[in-house]
Amino acid sequence: MTVTPTYAISPLSRWLVKTRDYDAEAILRTTFGVSSLTAAALMGRGFASPERAQRFLNPTTDDLYDPRLLPDYTSAASAIRGAIERKELIFVHGDYDVDGVTSAAIFDRFLKLVGANVITHVPHRMKEGYGIHLSAVQAAKDAGAKLFLTCDCGVSAHEQVMAAHEAGMVVVVTDHHSIGLKIPEAAAIVNPHRSDSEYPFDELCGAGVVFKLCLGLTAELGMNSKSFIDAFLDLAALGTIADIVPLIDENRIIAKFGLERLSATKKVGLRALFDQAGIGQPGAPITARQVGFQIGPRLNAAGRIDDSARALQLLIERDPVNATQIAIEIEGINQARRAEQTRVTELAQAIVEREGLAQRNVILVGGHDWHPGVIGIVASRIVEVYKRPTFVAAFNEGSGTWKSSARSIPGFNLAQAIRDHPHLFLGGGGHAAAAGCEFAADRFDDIANALHEYAASRLSPDDFIPSVQAIAEVDFAELTMKAVNDLSRLEPFGQANPEPYFVARRVSIAQMTPTKTGEHVRLLLRDPGGTTQTAMGFGMAERVLAAGVGAKIDLLFQAQVDEWNGTRSVKLILKDFGTIAEL
Repeated sequence: MTVTPTYAISPLSRWLVKTRDYDAEAILRTTFGVSSLTAAALMGRGFASPERAQRFLNPTTDDLYDPRLLPDYTSAASAIRGAIERKELIFVHGDYDVDGVTSAAIFDRFLKLVGANVITHVPHRMKEGYGIHLSAVQAAKDAGAKLFLTCDCGVSAHEQVMAAHEAGMVVVVTDHHSIGLKIPEAAAIVNPHRSDSEYPFDELCGAGVVFKLCLGLTAELGMNSKSFIDAFLDLAALGTIADIVPLIDENRIIAKFGLERLSATKKVGLRALFDQAGIGQPGAPITARQVGFQIGPRLNAAGRIDDSARALQLLIERDPVNATQIAIEIEGINQARRAEQTRVTELAQAIVEREGLAQRNVILVGGHDWHPGVIGIVASRIVEVYKRPTFVAAFNEGSGTWKSSARSIPGFNLAQAIRDHPHLFLGGGGHAAAAGCEFAADRFDDIANALHEYAASRLSPDDFIPSVQAIAEVDFAELTMKAVNDLSRLEPFGQANPEPYFVARRVSIAQMTPTKTGEHVRLLLRDPGGTTQTAMGFGMAERVLAAGVGAKIDLLFQAQVDEWNGTRSVKLILKDFGTIAEL
């Protein structure tokens, strides 16, 4: 299968369309009984052989990799088991986002289940900041902890790990963030990103790493592994989906079966959270989209603008009354987060427009009264609008420094950019697409200029035009109810396994009806073979009306089964289009 590098450039994006291999598709259709759309999507995902397609379509929890392959597994398991056997206090340190909180909740619940003496801590964003603060090490020492156990953090905490060691604690780091040139001097560093790792998959999130480590301990302690998976896969899936790691390979297994466990979970905190979000009613499955847009943001809100300890307590709470009260508090915090996010986004966009930053290779904006808990979301919004790597900074009056969150576009590695400028940044790290950093107050313009020049040598003008990978070019006749419904076999959708995009060529606009607001438009489309399909163009009314009835267009779309008043039908969700004259 080949990819046409530039299929079409509309005013909004460049489309990359895979050339279909109908013979290979036929084998998949026969072998698995899938539709032509699903077969094309499997090919587009790289699952051309029946063997690879089988593992993707029909995974089981038996396909999870052996936890003992994790780097430093033996040392970590030995340290944890030793602390359990000696009844020593274990201090668990997580992080304030969903991944960090779910990681900590897994450790807390599991270690208490096996009789360990545990204190679990997640940092306060405003008081402690990202990662491990020395005050947490001191708190662990004062409590008498003998094992300092991290999750979703610690791989760059050299000073803090050394401080814990000097305080007489054994340190075990579990993390999944990118690793610098040197790792901390801990008893164990369990991170599949290590260069010496033999683990088959390096894209686990923090909760995934903790889940697998505890799964290995379950077997060592003579416990039932299936019971552990049933009990903890909901939390692992929550962290995996919310942290936007690739939903492929082992993450797909965790997400797919974890969503089933989430739908049936008996954890009172999760059920209370579902009630506040208005989801998870009896018989209604929890979806990856609900985790990403409803559950995750509520848990994140506690850590963004208040105290992540509330989110942790919700996930480990066993009293339904307490859980309901915490969930109500978190709902209020989430409303406040949304209001602040809107305010800061509007201010950031105004700066971009006023100062002409939309033409810079990298955008850096900041505000003295911006809440640091929302700047990551704001950075994502700026990237969506301007298609540029973006750093959004909030000034910390206490330290006199800027603290920034960054989001990127394909081709620009944020973590590497920060590492390549040690003289400018006081600290930072993260991933290629999302990172955080801190810098001195007087370095704002220096950093803006340095990042602009740095990106110039790594990005071309074409990199600022978003590329959308379409699975295949299709005819409308293929878009039957059965075929579109069959696409659900590819779920859960997410990073590296997105909901499929398709392309249809030389389609005529037969009818168009704007919605009452005038922002959206309903369409009746007809392809060259005469087959019609209904479509919805959200936010596209102005462009569609300008094209006019009778215009021939190439369109990029997703296909969904729509249900209205008990009637089910296929509906296309228009993502982009270009008139034939434009293309």
